[in-house]
Amino acid sequence: MPQELPGFYYDAEKNRYFPIKGPIPGTSRSSSTAAQKPISKQPTRATNSSLTGATTSKLLQARELRGNVFSLSKGKCNFKEEFRKRLISQPVVWRYEATNQTGDITLEQIELNVQTPEGQFRTDVLLTGSVNGFFSLFEVGNVGQHAHDTVKFIPSCVWPRIKDNKTESSKAPEHIWRLNKASILMPSSVSCIKLFGKHPSCATDGGSVRHALITSLGSETTGGSIYALNLDNPLDIGPNFSIIRRSTMHLVASFKCTVWTADFCTNPSQAVIGTNLGAAMVNMETGMASWVCRSKSDILAQQVIHSGNVVLCGFRNGAIVTVDVRERQRGCSSRAGRRHRMPYSRLQRNDRVTNEQWFELKANIWPSHTTFMPSSISCLQSLQLYDQYFLASSMDGTVKLYDHRLTTRGAVQSYEGHVNSHTRIQLGVDQSERFVMSGGEDCKLRIWSIRSGELVFEDKFSNSVPSAVCWRTQRSMGPQIEGKIHDEFDLGQRHSWEAWIGTQEGLFRMNWS
Repeated sequence: MPQELPGFYYDAEKNRYFPIKGPIPGTSRSSSTAAQKPISKQPTRATNSSLTGATTSKLLQARELRGNVFSLSKGKCNFKEEFRKRLISQPVVWRYEATNQTGDITLEQIELNVQTPEGQFRTDVLLTGSVNGFFSLFEVGNVGQHAHDTVKFIPSCVWPRIKDNKTESSKAPEHIWRLNKASILMPSSVSCIKLFGKHPSCATDGGSVRHALITSLGSETTGGSIYALNLDNPLDIGPNFSIIRRSTMHLVASFKCTVWTADFCTNPSQAVIGTNLGAAMVNMETGMASWVCRSKSDILAQQVIHSGNVVLCGFRNGAIVTVDVRERQRGCSSRAGRRHRMPYSRLQRNDRVTNEQWFELKANIWPSHTTFMPSSISCLQSLQLYDQYFLASSMDGTVKLYDHRLTTRGAVQSYEGHVNSHTRIQLGVDQSERFVMSGGEDCKLRIWSIRSGELVFEDKFSNSVPSAVCWRTQRSMGPQIEGKIHDEFDLGQRHSWEAWIGTQEGLFRMNWS
């Protein structure tokens, strides 16, 4: 049994120790003191009336008297961190009328070149997928008015309430426009939308998104499918526009199983899907699939991490398994690897503790990186700036942050207040990776500080579950400085920090203008 060494972790596959490096998620990468400070094990909760324990004026007064680090009732605080929390606790939320059942499963926002009869424009486009099977493209702004045969959707403020003066002074966001031929009915529910090039780690052209994949879930009569959306060329939304063209969107492959989730690997020609039979690598050009994991438990969530050699798979039975998806050596007949029979951890389900259950799968896995959550995995989200960390949520309301190097030691942070019992609900991480957002079955939206676990926003503005969330992409938000994301939260600056929320009731837009 390897000994525990302070500052090091043991990798069983490589049979050696490695130093634990890197800053804590949500802290400045340039701060050595922050990198050495451990994450608090006790997550804190806050209400919207006293989210950071001090008003903005008190924070400013404390900074003037004591500098950037000062004491509040909850202990020592950093001025910039507390001010960011204060900003994020005061959003304005807008609902777009007549967008019900449009993006209640998944959302992604990207920036594209759009060709119109008036010329070429650079604009934001929102991709949405719904449980009723509709996949749609919405233009965000005013470019859509130049397109042929469009429908305009107007925002109305739903939070804060009208009695607050802030609502009256807030500037309404842009309209969104949907082309009639930019919405198609898939064979079954849309289960996933993923972008290639959304994050700096996989971008090929300054963060520009050029490819997207869409998966359909499958039904009693048909299996799930995977589609490719080509965004390499400007989107021509003239009179002859139709998204159902091979040059724009086409079917890659269909399967005789349920397709729950998918993710791109390190290049857009390879993707991995999660199904009720396991995980498979899919060639996005030929449609050929090869199984990398076989299991009788559905894979409900996936996340490709590191250099694309491994993928996190979140199972219906609560397991999070690291699967090696690299090609096997010559002479090996099966890419799916060998069989593994692993014991469950002690899980509390329906007031009954299960001690003698076994989990079987066939894959090339990293056993030392396997962990379990109390219920079915709802979402996995790896961090890009801190690539050893990932967030995971399960269908009992648990949300945790893990260090992939130390998964056997348990989570490094927990986030309280989330409400879930059976719904697949997305986690959304902002571009600075300081905050994580998620909806709940109580119809409330919550935002936590990733580093401290503090609940900085919690409120209800919809009568249906906010099951889909996404933050505005980096390229839309602002420039990069020496490879680091520009800090949008300097004192007094709120810029274009915003997020989208999808419910059955409609599309919502949250901003901090």
